[in-house]
Amino acid sequence: MEKYDVVILGGGNAGMGVTVATRAAGLSVAMIEARDLGGTCPNRGCTPKKVLVAAAHALDEIERAGNHAVKIDTPKLDWRALIGREKDIIRDIPSRLSGLMAERGVDVIYGEAAFIGSNAVRVGTRELEARNIIIATGSKPRSLPIPGAEHLTTSDDVLSDPVLPRAVVFIGGGVIAFELGHVYARAGVDVTILEALPQLLAGFDEDAVAQVRGESERLGISIHTRAWVKKIEESDGRLRVSFARDGVECLVDADRVVNCAGRVANVEGLDLGAGVIVHREGRIEIDDHLRSRSNPDVYVCGDAVWNSPQLSPVATYEGGIVGRNIVDGPKHRSDYANIPASLYSIPAMASVGLTETKARERGLSVRVHVNDMQGWLSTRTYGETVAWSKIIVEEPTDRIVGAHMVGHAGEELIHIFALAMRHGITARELSETVYGFPTFSADIRNMM
Repeated sequence: MEKYDVVILGGGNAGMGVTVATRAAGLSVAMIEARDLGGTCPNRGCTPKKVLVAAAHALDEIERAGNHAVKIDTPKLDWRALIGREKDIIRDIPSRLSGLMAERGVDVIYGEAAFIGSNAVRVGTRELEARNIIIATGSKPRSLPIPGAEHLTTSDDVLSDPVLPRAVVFIGGGVIAFELGHVYARAGVDVTILEALPQLLAGFDEDAVAQVRGESERLGISIHTRAWVKKIEESDGRLRVSFARDGVECLVDADRVVNCAGRVANVEGLDLGAGVIVHREGRIEIDDHLRSRSNPDVYVCGDAVWNSPQLSPVATYEGGIVGRNIVDGPKHRSDYANIPASLYSIPAMASVGLTETKARERGLSVRVHVNDMQGWLSTRTYGETVAWSKIIVEEPTDRIVGAHMVGHAGEELIHIFALAMRHGITARELSETVYGFPTFSADIRNMM
């Protein structure tokens, strides 16, 4: 049996985050990856998706060119070429990360890992033993127990399909559905989003979501909430989705039906029982230091943590915490309070901190500043179709406890609010800061 100080299951952002502190401390580290180094985000998620989003941004700019007295003929997107460009951009990511791991002195082993003991795993014919084992295996699409589920595709398929469909149905009204839905809609595809719950984009501020929904519908996206999908079946070479809404049976035809019902921890196949790791349906019970409660020699980080935000920077952050806890002892804890999140629709929605609903549920006394910025000079200058913000400030302390934006470069400005919240900069101090003008940042002083 090969012996290491640390064995990491998964070669994504979380696993790589673990290697920083552990290798700096001179610990021996092995990383086991079943597919491509980098994991989902750079290979099958955030990075390739943003290539498509960037193309949709270009189409959006062309649509608004008339506002700037620019005359442009109707554009045509070459979808096959766009997918080719996306693949070219991400092609060398695994090899570059392999070089990075070699530079750090991490032994990379390719294959499927499974526990064979509390401190040991098997990958192929090799058996590895370690003082600490880290589960950083990421997430996978949640399966949908509906008739015809075999016809479902995933976001992975969308990012690899060189054929632009005529119509697409997204099952689930979450981030992936809206981001890819906006890309498809701007490419001329008929898009339908079906969400079983009454609220779209769970976790975001309801008023911000309403702004995104309005813009989505302006683009021609058909959105149905409280829509329960009954079955998917083939019909004349296409797919027919049957769903119930308000007690009425509805049908929609499409060329692709995409599973966007969320993601779950990818721990099936690890044989957690052999590692003496207690879990419920893949949800591993962990303590405040990201250790398994039932086996403290095993840590969990990244999307395999079922109750933390499934975001690439969060995975890296958690991996760093795990690495420091292995080196320093269990003293470091994760703090998710001021981590910004963005929906890369067009325009984007960005958020940090508490929603208005959450702030009031906690009994906070708050001032809520809501701004429809459609008439503001910066909005009119750039011809934005949506420009909106909501800033939530605690009354006694003047602390910013939440910020939510749609449009107005919110996916960039949100980091200014996150920085202020993390370091205790008050709303008044942020408003009194001198910003370059004319910029979207200069509007921050008028948002509160």
